[in-house]
Amino acid sequence: MHEINDLLDLARNTARSACQLLRDSQQKDIRSHSYMEALPREMKAEADQALEKVILTSLEPVGLPILSEEFGEKNGSDESGMKFIVDPLDGTVNFVRGLGLASVSIALYKDNRPVFGVLGIYPTGSLAWGGKGLGAFLDDKPINVSTVSNPVQGVLCTGIPSRFQFSEKESSLLLQTMSTFGKVRMLGAASISLLQVAQGAAEVYTERDIMLWDVAAGLALVEGAGGTLNVERGQSPGTLNVIASNGAIHTKR
Repeated sequence: MHEINDLLDLARNTARSACQLLRDSQQKDIRSHSYMEALPREMKAEADQALEKVILTSLEPVGLPILSEEFGEKNGSDESGMKFIVDPLDGTVNFVRGLGLASVSIALYKDNRPVFGVLGIYPTGSLAWGGKGLGAFLDDKPINVSTVSNPVQGVLCTGIPSRFQFSEKESSLLLQTMSTFGKVRMLGAASISLLQVAQGAAEVYTERDIMLWDVAAGLALVEGAGGTLNVERGQSPGTLNVIASNGAIHTKR
């Protein structure tokens, strides 16, 4: 039987080590990248695979199943219903192009619900973690969602994922949601957007057709910080439609 605190410590240490690898690396080839033939807007960098090797080496001995963006699903020997969900580098374009923050993202789920999430933030080296009943923390300092209840005074974080369908319906939904908020920000990494909701810098994050590994850890953080989640299946296979908020502002998308 695995203790949650032990698994959390493992995830924190793993995320910290993987993030440090990025910060220490001076190799230009770690930023080498290509685009997927089947998904032309999806960038993959050498860093994604390098980080995944470090993360899987650390997590695999525990015996829990692991779902990772690069590797896919790896079965474990444990039958507790728990599973690690890993995005070795969320915000690959941000990392490669120097556009903004990226993260090493590790979550633990049980029966398809978040238990905890851990983010190693690049390039700052900060560590965020949390989950329902655990609280939420950034560099060991407690964080909480905001109390803003008026969308006109609020900030919405969103994005346009690689699988987004630019249909009239989907585009209209996006614009309608954006128009209700005072400010809208696209930060280039779902995990970073969710962290902003968790620490009260933004009130809502929403995105359609986003992959589970992109949001798994961040959703746990929002719950730990006192926020609310609305998660449904997306239009594309394996994707989700996500709304994460401070609980004081409710939005439909």
